[in-house]
Amino acid sequence: MLVLLSPSKTMDFASASPTLINSQPVFQKEIAELIRHLKKLSLSQLEEMMNISTKLAWLNRERFALWKPEFTTANSNPAICSFKGEVYHGLNVQSLPANDVEASQQHLRILSGLYGVLRPLDLIQPYRLEMGSSFQFGKYTNLYHFWRQKITRQIGIDLKESGSNLLINLASQEYFSALDSKKLNVKIVTPQFLEGKNEAFKMVTVYAKKARGMMARYMLEYHINCEEDLRGFSSDGYYFNSNLSKPGSPVFTR
Repeated sequence: MLVLLSPSKTMDFASASPTLINSQPVFQKEIAELIRHLKKLSLSQLEEMMNISTKLAWLNRERFALWKPEFTTANSNPAICSFKGEVYHGLNVQSLPANDVEASQQHLRILSGLYGVLRPLDLIQPYRLEMGSSFQFGKYTNLYHFWRQKITRQIGIDLKESGSNLLINLASQEYFSALDSKKLNVKIVTPQFLEGKNEAFKMVTVYAKKARGMMARYMLEYHINCEEDLRGFSSDGYYFNSNLSKPGSPVFTR
C-alpha cells in the first residue's frame, strides 16, 4: 500500500529528524533542470507565476540562487520534517516513534512541484513551487506537462515495491491530478473529511488538510494495509460515516 500527501507552502528547517536515516531525492537530474530555469526568472516573473508578494518573491529567488546540487545534512533536511502546513500538523512526525518514521519510507509519498515524488526521509532544500504554478519553460507548458509521466512511472514502481496495488490518496486535487491515475491500474481510495452543521455536512479545507495528516499518522501507527481498516480512524472527533461513504471514497464526519 502507498499513501500520497501534498507538500505545504510553509517550511521549517529547524526541527530535528526523529531518525538519523536519510535518503536522496529520486529525480535529481529533473530538479536541477527546473532550478536552472527558475534562476532565469525575474522578481516580477516570480511574483506573477507564484501569485506571491514581493517579499516572498525575494525569499524564493534567494532560495533558488543558493540551491546546491548535492543534498547533505548541512544544507538539507528530511522532507517529512520540513513541511509545516496543516497536513503536517496533523501528521505530527516529531511525536512518532523512530521506527514508524523509518517504516514510512516504504509506504508514504509526498508529491512536489520541484521534487516530483519524495520519500519521507529524502533530503530537500528550502523551496516554494506549487504544482499548479503557471511555469512555462523549454518545451513544457506547465509543471503537469513536465512531471506527469515521470511521477506516474515512479509511483507505479513504488507500488510494486510495496507489494500492494492499493493507493490511498490523501493529496489535494492540485497534486493528485499530476498523476495519470488510469495508467496505474490499481485501486485508488480517496478519503473525505466533512464537518457537520445544521444536519448538513461540508468540506472545510483547513480542517480537511489536518485530517489528511492525521489519517496518514493513523495508518503509520497502526500499520494499516487494507481499505477496510481505514474505517477505524477516529482522531479529533471524526468517525466513519457509512451512510455517506461509497466504494473508493470513505467519508469521515464530525
